Amino acid sequence: MRTIDDLGDLKGKKVLLRSDLNVPLDGRTITDDGRIRASVPTIEKLTGQGAQVIVCAHLGRPKGAPEEKYSLAPVAQRLGELLGKPVAFASDTVGESAKEKVAALQDGEVVLLENLRFNPGETSKDDAERSAFARELASLADVFVSDGFGVVHRAQASVYDIAQLLPHAAGGLVQAEVEVLKRLTDEPQRPYAVVLGGAKVSDKLGVIENLLKTADQLVIGGGMVFTFLAAQGHEVGKSLLEKDQIDTVKGYLDEAKAKGVEIVLPTDIVAATEFSADADHEVVAADAIPADRMGLDIGPESGKAFAEVVRAAKTVFWNGPMGAFEMEPYAAGTKAVAEAVAEATKQGALTVIGGGDSAAAVRQLGFADDDFTHISTGGGASLEYLEGKELPGLEVLDN
Repeated sequence: MRTIDDLGDLKGKKVLLRSDLNVPLDGRTITDDGRIRASVPTIEKLTGQGAQVIVCAHLGRPKGAPEEKYSLAPVAQRLGELLGKPVAFASDTVGESAKEKVAALQDGEVVLLENLRFNPGETSKDDAERSAFARELASLADVFVSDGFGVVHRAQASVYDIAQLLPHAAGGLVQAEVEVLKRLTDEPQRPYAVVLGGAKVSDKLGVIENLLKTADQLVIGGGMVFTFLAAQGHEVGKSLLEKDQIDTVKGYLDEAKAKGVEIVLPTDIVAATEFSADADHEVVAADAIPADRMGLDIGPESGKAFAEVVRAAKTVFWNGPMGAFEMEPYAAGTKAVAEAVAEATKQGALTVIGGGDSAAAVRQLGFADDDFTHISTGGGASLEYLEGKELPGLEVLDN
């Protein structure tokens, strides 16, 4: 994989940098700037070499046209604060504003283009439309650096097509993400514990199947656990359940037993009458969830058991919260796992938080980034890598 150092002297050159700045917002307020902070080292490396940096990124899922709520304007302001210098902001992607702002760049300066997904060519399934948009982006720059790990599993104009039009390299963040994921897949230190949560089993079918080949323990929590409990024949009440995946999960349970992989499921559950912080809730046995209640977190005994597995591991990958952590009554399970992962880190284990809701959860619960070996900026990309899939945005960097 080519790196920035392979691009030669960048002084005075215009560098189009694909970053992942897809941050959560409350109105126009950024609630977690982790992805912006993760983009800073690569930007500073480029500006330090005298490059003129054109940052491009997406935010949310607009439908190929401008939507004010998805504007990157607040991100430009925060990025400038983190860099300690102004970041110019173009109000379009490849239009007059972008061309004007790019033309005005001086060595070491930065401009952020408006949301790429305001242009339908960015995510188009039509190769010609996507390529046309990529050519417009390429006309702004001399070289391309791919540093948005959260989108490398997408064959999109600013990720895949652009790399075929300009001299290109991987940025420092993409390099770091890939190096960590290789450590999870190429002879990981054992015991290797994988903690999976989140809402749906169907979102993680491929990764579960692949991890049964490499992990020593699969610890299952979150909404997806109820399909596992149902597969064992237990009542799950009003809990989230994917009935069409029960047979698949039964197959995973059988396969794990045959391969000697321990699947760790909760023994108790926090069950509530409805999905609300104010709902009546109680701790019940995992195999006896009342018909009129839904599980919204793992129970305290399960939190202790999960933590014990994690603390004993030498390698830990965690993707997905253990419950509805956004609501205080259902945050204890996720916090117990986070504390255990942090302890494992102190003991020298490789610990990787798999992006997305997991990253948001540990930060919301008050943990610092350096409590873990690595917090990924790309939950979906991490899972697809561990699933063994080819990631188009990485493949093209090798060509």
